[in-house]
Amino acid sequence: MKRYRPFLLTLFIIAADQITKALIVHYVPENTVLCSLFGDFLRIVHVRNTAVAFSLGTNFAVPLKIVLFIIVPIVVVVLVCVFIVRDRDELTSFQRWLLAAFVGGGVGNLIDRIFRGMSVVDFISTNNYGWFGMERFPTYNVADASITVSVILLMLTILFSSKGEKK
Repeated sequence: MKRYRPFLLTLFIIAADQITKALIVHYVPENTVLCSLFGDFLRIVHVRNTAVAFSLGTNFAVPLKIVLFIIVPIVVVVLVCVFIVRDRDELTSFQRWLLAAFVGGGVGNLIDRIFRGMSVVDFISTNNYGWFGMERFPTYNVADASITVSVILLMLTILFSSKGEKK
């Protein structure tokens, strides 16, 4: 049962993602800004992304989008879930929780793609102050943040784990 506990985080992330998206869809008209916070650092907006990260694949044909944005992610989520619960000790407990956060974000965006007409609701827009050649970072949501943070932390745990530690 211990290996299934990280899925509590998965469920929490899915719930937080879908609740925040439902609130945005209900209260904020599409393509409008609800408010700006901390000067112009953070904006709550309502936009739809018909592709994946940074709008990659916007012009893909619908059948290709179904394969790349729904079927492939479902396979990845299932494989990661299997990897989390496997009875082998290749992962630390923390890494299992990070993978569970990744799954939560993946499922959150999959729900949008399946039930919101192949589009994902994005609503967090942050000022990038010109870093990386962009004034604002691409708009994102709770699921995107969960995926990004979990992948970065997972990579760091792999890169900086000692040789004697479980990998």
